Amino acid sequence: MSSEVSAPSAVPRRVLLGATACVSLLGLNRLLAACSGPSAGAGAAPGPAAAPAAPAADSYRLRPFTPGSAPGAAPPRQPVPVRSEAALTLDLPGKKIALTLDDGPHPTYTPQVLKLLRKHKVPGTFFVIGENAHSHPDLVRAIADEGHLVANHSWSHPQLDTLSTKRVRRELGDTSDLIQDILGAPPGLARAPYGAWDKDALTVCAELGMEPLGWSVDTNDWARPGTSKITASVLDGAHSGAIVLTHDGGGDRSQTVTALGQVLPKLLDRGYELVLPAAPV
Repeated sequence: MSSEVSAPSAVPRRVLLGATACVSLLGLNRLLAACSGPSAGAGAAPGPAAAPAAPAADSYRLRPFTPGSAPGAAPPRQPVPVRSEAALTLDLPGKKIALTLDDGPHPTYTPQVLKLLRKHKVPGTFFVIGENAHSHPDLVRAIADEGHLVANHSWSHPQLDTLSTKRVRRELGDTSDLIQDILGAPPGLARAPYGAWDKDALTVCAELGMEPLGWSVDTNDWARPGTSKITASVLDGAHSGAIVLTHDGGGDRSQTVTALGQVLPKLLDRGYELVLPAAPV
């Protein structure tokens, strides 16, 4: 038997060459596709920083979380002048009123409030709790998508004037970061829980590019005094430049929702225009 191996025929050689070319083209196409698509690490958000200290348990206080920065988000706001106190009224001419809602978003009551505002074609300003906004980012987007203003009401609703400056910066700063992550821009207004500002908290607020906002009409709806009392507090206290304090979170807000359904058309009938407070630009 001869040990010499015969050469392959012409047809198998052509098949082999063709297969090799196909494999090469396939590899090239995959390489081109990989180069044209986004890289694996492009736009990846940085890892989360250390979480804020766990807040005391309360009806609207959920799990703590420290947000990162969203890719493509707007830069932080520039610092604004430090105020000596929060504004209690609007600096606007005419019969203007601002409706503000604190302690949300809440999965039950915030959608009901949004429905009322939509029905009467009026805007509202929602001072959100960071913990609640983290748990319900879809509601934060819904608020903004419907033309309302999302503002900062701290992360876990502590009394700011009892905290260290570092803790105040975390309470306000983490909430601003989260709002920026969700909406692409940080808030321009802040409200201290219980309205309790001090010099240090006002300084932090200004450093974060926010104006402090209080209120001139307090409905005390957080105590659930009854729909009629909430309604009367708004209608009796209404005045040009008024800032009305109500709540869409922090507990059962069914009385507030019912009261707003009565208040809004009556304010409009009295010639008031509901507006959003001005935020720094």
